[in-house]
Amino acid sequence: MDSLQEQAILVEKVCHFYDKISKLETLKPSKNVDTLLTQLVLTCIPPSSINVSTLPTNIQEMRSKLVRLCGEAEGHLEAHYSTILASFQNPLHHLHVFPYYSNYLKLSLIEYNILNQHYSAQSGPPKRVAFVGSGPLPLTSIVLASHHLKDTTFHNYDIDPLANSMASCLVSPDPDLSRRMIFHTTDIMDVTDELKDYDVIFLAALVGMHINEKVKVVQHLAKYMEPGSILMLRSAHGARAFLYPVVDPEHLQGFEVLSVFHPDDDVVNSVVISRKNPVTPNIDHRHHHHHQLGIESSIMPSSCKYCEFQMFNNPLNQMSMIEELGTDD
Repeated sequence: MDSLQEQAILVEKVCHFYDKISKLETLKPSKNVDTLLTQLVLTCIPPSSINVSTLPTNIQEMRSKLVRLCGEAEGHLEAHYSTILASFQNPLHHLHVFPYYSNYLKLSLIEYNILNQHYSAQSGPPKRVAFVGSGPLPLTSIVLASHHLKDTTFHNYDIDPLANSMASCLVSPDPDLSRRMIFHTTDIMDVTDELKDYDVIFLAALVGMHINEKVKVVQHLAKYMEPGSILMLRSAHGARAFLYPVVDPEHLQGFEVLSVFHPDDDVVNSVVISRKNPVTPNIDHRHHHHHQLGIESSIMPSSCKYCEFQMFNNPLNQMSMIEELGTDD
């Protein structure tokens, strides 16, 4: 448990980085931008008991602005590498060019296994999955579709037509993924009855960067998703909340929260998995640790695009996922 003095030092450091980052002329990838963001992330990674919602108003306002700046920088980074990948004849054969591709392999493996623990259907794996906020480099969808859900159709939603155009260019040369990955340029708030068609919906961390915005999206999904379908979200806990929005179980009205996963190692994002339920849910606000999920901290992925973490021993070898990825790659 960190002391109040340690928390004060942490906040002071974060404010220092915010001051520098907010004065940058651009957040597009460069040595200076990458260095500052890497230092910020490394400052926020160590487990902390800090609760950002209890901080003074001016610090909370700074945090909201910092989350938006990090999101903007992340968007520029993805667009930059999507452009590079599009220059190849077969972009999906060169995904390793993106410096944090290995993190997406780990992240997708973990989310796939967590999903498997809670998704049950007599007809087998989910047939139709939606990813909301897929962006110009939809690596989560690509990795899941390529390695884990090989018969599933992925519907990727993004409000930015340029992002969808860039993403589509990456998969169009691939005969399999071009058939199973569909891109929709629309505000998810304008999508209604179609949401009932999806077995699983992923909500990207940066869709709704202020909690009020995210809650509106969640309420919309709760209204139109099919009862029994799964909603997966990424959140943040402790000092990591200076980097990403926080989703608390009470924000998920209309859903049964199945588990809330707070990492205690180098993983940035928490994972929240919930199920749309027609009856009043008996919400279980369980805060799982790695051993409770059968997942060791050493192989957990980082969704942070500014730090690459080494992959150690994998306790999920019985599922042969890592070997499969190596073979496919």
